[in-house]
Amino acid sequence: MTMLNSWLLHQDDRDYPLNLQYLGSPPEPLYCMGKRSLLERRRIGIIGARKATPYGLRAARMFGAWAAANGIAVVSGAAIGCDQAAQRAALQSGGWAISVMGCGCDVDYPSNASDMLDEQRVNHLVISEHPDGSPPKRWTLRERNRLIAAMSDVLLVIEAALPSGTFGTVDHAVKFGVPVYAVPGSIFSPQARGCNRLISQGAFVLTDTSDLAVALAIGGHPVGTGIGQQDLGVEADMIESSIMADPMRPDDLAFALELDIITVARRLSELERTGKVARYRDGRYGPA
Repeated sequence: MTMLNSWLLHQDDRDYPLNLQYLGSPPEPLYCMGKRSLLERRRIGIIGARKATPYGLRAARMFGAWAAANGIAVVSGAAIGCDQAAQRAALQSGGWAISVMGCGCDVDYPSNASDMLDEQRVNHLVISEHPDGSPPKRWTLRERNRLIAAMSDVLLVIEAALPSGTFGTVDHAVKFGVPVYAVPGSIFSPQARGCNRLISQGAFVLTDTSDLAVALAIGGHPVGTGIGQQDLGVEADMIESSIMADPMRPDDLAFALELDIITVARRLSELERTGKVARYRDGRYGPA
């Protein structure tokens, strides 16, 4: 394995992921191996169950291959199951893949991903907040979820049980204002309960690759106007008036108003785009 591609990404670099700047303690530096140019591409985070069903693996491969065909990099954690299936499909289709690690970039974790990671370290991108040689730990694997969310223009959940570590990544995406899509599954499948729950809470339903084309602005459509967009009505006014009076984090606001967090995050993202509110460095939203 060559080490010639190692480099550091600092907060003051123009391609440092913007969403990470909003964390209380942004990772500094980020350790990277591979092609820096992938940070300038559109990126889709694809995550899901480690114990994936054949249905989940097929869906992951389909969306990974679709991303490759459209020049979109697939971001994931190289985990067994849906994550790897999507990344490998992207690579096999001539596309791009980015692995976000909970260990050093040079560490093969999981071990069955070693061939894929070797390829990415040279011709794609592997990124971590931990120095080379750092072993994976439960907390580092959990913390890397925020990097996956921050580096994704759209987050797609293929399969997830209840409970599931996948929801950690979803929570961060919601806080960052990243659109969350979920693939629906059978009501009889334990691995589909998480996605079905996300959809019931307001996540975009993903049943076709054309929905992703809209989400990633392929063909001139604005990001975030895919199927599933809701008219928030009175709820939108409640959200806006609440943070104007008392700046809050999205999860605290959702709890106070008894709304689901995806609805709240979507409205906050709209208000931020129009310049009415600002996201503070401590994660709260308030008057701009």
